[in-house]
Amino acid sequence: MQRKIRNWLAMLTLTFFTILMVKITIPYLSLERDVAFLKIKQWMIQNDIWRFSFFTHVFSSVFLLLAGFTQFYKPLNRKIHRSIGKIYIILIVFISGPAGLVMSWFANGGLPSQTAFVLLSILWIFFTAKAYSAIRNKDFISHGNFMIRSYALTISAITLRSWKYLLVLFFHPHPMDAYMMVAWLGWVPNLLIAELLIRNRMSNKILST
Repeated sequence: MQRKIRNWLAMLTLTFFTILMVKITIPYLSLERDVAFLKIKQWMIQNDIWRFSFFTHVFSSVFLLLAGFTQFYKPLNRKIHRSIGKIYIILIVFISGPAGLVMSWFANGGLPSQTAFVLLSILWIFFTAKAYSAIRNKDFISHGNFMIRSYALTISAITLRSWKYLLVLFFHPHPMDAYMMVAWLGWVPNLLIAELLIRNRMSNKILST
């Protein structure tokens, strides 16, 4: 019963934030160069590679949030699970991850932010590729663990914005200072929580054997 309640709460939370991400993404559908976040990236907007990477990363993020979550939804049909999982992996390893890496080199906030986002992009690609490698070798435990790590980084799209909102609400930092902080807060705590979940998952498997 408690597990069902937790699952429903997780689904409702994900749905809420996915809708929020859709709302954030909608203005970019016009492909205009001076909307929302792009207003403070005018110094990069003429760079075709950066601009293409930005729109690619933004438009794929909503799907990745939903696709990643389905990989942990047990009632999902196995064939659907595999199909969505393949799309999730391909998008991160070959499209959204590399696009995010390109953007990382030009992140606001200077070296601290750039370092944070470069590490995030590299780990995101690495964990997702390892999840694929594990399932190819029929190592289901490692596959599940690396998917947890991968999705923890996927939802940094949500947690980064949540941290930014809280920092501005309670501490009123300078915009660039806030950006440097959320560049790390957006994913490092996620990964720590993922490791705790993995450790708990492994402990439960040992106790059940």
